[in-house]
Amino acid sequence: MLLKCTTRHIRIYTAEIKDNELVPSDQVLTLDVDPDNEFNWHEDSLQKIYRKFDELVESYSGDDLTEYNLRRIGSDLEHLVRSLLQNGQISYNLNTRALNYSLGLPQVVN
Repeated sequence: MLLKCTTRHIRIYTAEIKDNELVPSDQVLTLDVDPDNEFNWHEDSLQKIYRKFDELVESYSGDDLTEYNLRRIGSDLEHLVRSLLQNGQISYNLNTRALNYSLGLPQVVN
C-alpha cells in the first residue's frame, strides 16, 4: 500500500520510481524536495536535506511505517527548509511559474 507525506516543499512516498511511475514498496522511501521549484538550491543545501532525511528515517528504524511517522519526518524536513531559507543558504526562485512566498517575504539587504 502506498503511504505518503505531503508538505509544501517535501513529499515522501513509500514507493520507488520505475519508468517514471511510483511503484508502492514497503522497503523504499522516495523523497521529492521542492516539487514546485520554489527555491534556488545549492548542492550542499540539498545534501543537508538528504542527510537529515536519512538521519530521521534511521531514528524510526524498527518502528512501524505509518503515515504519522512519515508526517513527522516531513514536518522536520519542512522546518529545515525554512531554516535554510532564513539563513540565506537557499533563496526564492523568482522565475518559478507562480511566486508563493510560503515561508515569508524575501529579505532585502539595505
